[in-house]
Amino acid sequence: MTNLPEILKITREVGWGAAKLLRSYYQATANNLEIEYKQNEPITIADKAVSEYILSHLQAAFVDEDFGYISEETYKSQQGKYPGELVWIIDPLDGTRDFINKTGEYAIHIALVQNTRPILAVVAIPEAEKIYYATKGGGTFVETVNGSHPLKVAAAKPLEDLILVVSRSHRHDKLEFLLKNLPCQKQKAIGSVGCKVAAIVEQQADVYISLSGKSAPKDWDLAAPELILTEAGGKFTHFDGRPLEYNTGDINQWGGLLASSSQDHEILCQKAELTLTEFAAK
Repeated sequence: MTNLPEILKITREVGWGAAKLLRSYYQATANNLEIEYKQNEPITIADKAVSEYILSHLQAAFVDEDFGYISEETYKSQQGKYPGELVWIIDPLDGTRDFINKTGEYAIHIALVQNTRPILAVVAIPEAEKIYYATKGGGTFVETVNGSHPLKVAAAKPLEDLILVVSRSHRHDKLEFLLKNLPCQKQKAIGSVGCKVAAIVEQQADVYISLSGKSAPKDWDLAAPELILTEAGGKFTHFDGRPLEYNTGDINQWGGLLASSSQDHEILCQKAELTLTEFAAK
C-alpha cells in the first residue's frame, strides 16, 4: 500500500477541490439546488456532484490500490458487498440543512478506515476555507491558504465550565433531558458534526453528544471527525467507553456517543448513562 503521508497529500488536494466545488453551489441561489427528501432528510444536487468528484478523483489516484468505498450517496447500491480491509468513508456534504439554510456550518468528511478504525481523515470546512487533517499517530493539523499548523484540544477545565456543542435540528425529548442534567450547561449551536469537532479542536467548545432517536448518525458522519478529535488529544467513545467501529456491515452508530476535550471524559460518560437510566424510569 502507498504510505499514509502520500495518501494524505492526495486526499488533502481532493478535499480542497471538493470544498471549492461545494462552495460554488452554496453561493448559487437556493433555486439551483434541486432539493429532494429521502426519509425526511434533504439531498441536493450539490451532494451528488461533490460525491462524484471525490469518488472519481480518489479512484483515479489510487487505481492500483485495493480500496473499498462507502459514500453517503452510493452506499445503497453497495449493500451486501463487503468493501474490504481498507475503505474510504465519505460524506460529500455533512450538514445539508445548514447548507440549505445558509448558516455556513457545513463540511466535507473523507476518512480512510482500516478494518473498523480510521487511520486517515480530512474534514473540509468550505466557508472557513480550512482543511483539518490527521493520520493515526501523526497528530491533527489545520490548513489554510497561509499554510498549516498542529492543533491540540483545550487544557483541563472544571466540568461546569465546559461548553457543549449542540445541533439546531436532530433534537428529541431524551436528548433534551440528558443535556439539561449534565454538569456542563453552557451551550453553543453548530451545524455539521465536522464543524462541531472543529470547534473543539480550535478550543472554542469542549463536548459533543450524539444520542440516536428514531435514526442514528452514520459511519460517514463520524469517522473523519473522530480521528481529527482524537489525534488532537480528545476522546470520542460510546457512553460505556467502547470505541466507535466503522465498516461493520451496519452503517448506523446507535446509542449514546460522547466526544470531548476533557480529562473528565469518563465522568461525563458515566453521568450521561445515569441520566438516561433516570429518563427511562420517568
